[in-house]
Amino acid sequence: MNNMTTSPFVKLTRPGAALAGSLLLLLTGCASQPPAPAPVATAAARKLSARTFDSGFAEAHDTYNGISAASDGNIYYALSSEKVDLAAQMYCYNPKTDQIKHLGDLTEACGEKGAGAIAQGKSHVSFAESNGKLYFATHIGYYDIIDGQEKPGAPPKGMKKYPGGHFLSYDIASGKYESLGIAPRNEGIITFTMDKQRKRLYGISWPSGHFLRLDIAKRDLKDLGLISEQGEDGKGATFRTICRSLTVNPEDGSVYYSTSDGVIHRYVLAKDDIEAVESDNLKKDYFGLYDPSSPGHMGYNWRQTFWYGPEKAIYGVHGNSGYLFRFATESGQVEVIDRITSEPSKASGMFDQFSYGYLGFALGPDGHTIHYLTGGPIYVEGKRVAGKASTAKGESKGREDLHLVTYDIAAHKYVDHGPIYLPNGQRPTYVNSIAVGLDGSVYALTRVEETEHARTDLMRIPPVASAGTN
Repeated sequence: MNNMTTSPFVKLTRPGAALAGSLLLLLTGCASQPPAPAPVATAAARKLSARTFDSGFAEAHDTYNGISAASDGNIYYALSSEKVDLAAQMYCYNPKTDQIKHLGDLTEACGEKGAGAIAQGKSHVSFAESNGKLYFATHIGYYDIIDGQEKPGAPPKGMKKYPGGHFLSYDIASGKYESLGIAPRNEGIITFTMDKQRKRLYGISWPSGHFLRLDIAKRDLKDLGLISEQGEDGKGATFRTICRSLTVNPEDGSVYYSTSDGVIHRYVLAKDDIEAVESDNLKKDYFGLYDPSSPGHMGYNWRQTFWYGPEKAIYGVHGNSGYLFRFATESGQVEVIDRITSEPSKASGMFDQFSYGYLGFALGPDGHTIHYLTGGPIYVEGKRVAGKASTAKGESKGREDLHLVTYDIAAHKYVDHGPIYLPNGQRPTYVNSIAVGLDGSVYALTRVEETEHARTDLMRIPPVASAGTN
């Protein structure tokens, strides 16, 4: 696929035309020059304004994925909690009425109210809609930090350990929740997708990384084992950062994921088993060089992906490098397309500040325009603001801008629409989520610092033209 980014160089005219123009000026004695063309606005010069909302959950903490646009035009989202006894809360924003509705407490939704166990503190996944219901999964939000890494929190005295993440459904019409299954070994569910045609749910548990599949009709939950060494529960050579994105091929029911070693794996429906894709992998020089056994990065994992039906392919972004790629499932080949980081990031030649890369990567309602929320360096007195040199977990290593980038798959057109600012002039931070509304508005979950205590909440960016504005 060809890159169609705008060249920074001026296009030269044909030599004959230039010579003729010079002779004409000499013959007429005209010394004046034609007016210079208007300068093209850079991404830094373009700025986007985002509106923030108050959902009424003051304790809301950083939320990853956890937001989707539904067919009713509403935006559904979950706000996380890091408290041992406070669950994540679910909400619905109606763009037509400009109203937010609280839809429930996720510990209660799992039937665990009053159980005295560590709360269902997160939903780390986007929602899947099917037949009037939203399907998703819950995750632990209460951690212990051991050797700089996040681990499931040990229960305080008098409390029970975390019960395990649930596969849940939410009936949009009735507002009722139903628990469909629970992850074994008291693990959370960090990665999730749905095969809507076959009514199956898939997940990856955390911290060890077991691949789970659930047949909804039969209520048959099967654990197909570890996806890569000991996952994020491993130490030394057995540590592997877990993939955060599963993608279903709706035609044959295959489910794809990656590992930090760069291997692409496929769940085969007919075999009810997993196999490695042998034809190609994600270990590309352009993505960087990684030790898969070291924490603090995604390695060669893809960061976020989606199925693109017109090409029977998976489109994805590599987290640390920001390269867009295409995995053609029929040929089994990976094609690196373009680096879709912000213009300032491209110019700097550096990775962005979030150690895992960004999850805010999704198709818009037109079906062919990718919307991507990604970082951009900040410069003070001409110097790039540098963050921490390294980290052992997924976090922002330093201050940066947040840019909205679009990429039109059909036209091969990249546009950086510029940095985003909140109404108080602050930059959105810890944004690893995205939902694109029916009108093209972009929604995400960001930290909001209106008081001394920051909370995470909903923000909206007005629609942008995919072709950009100069």
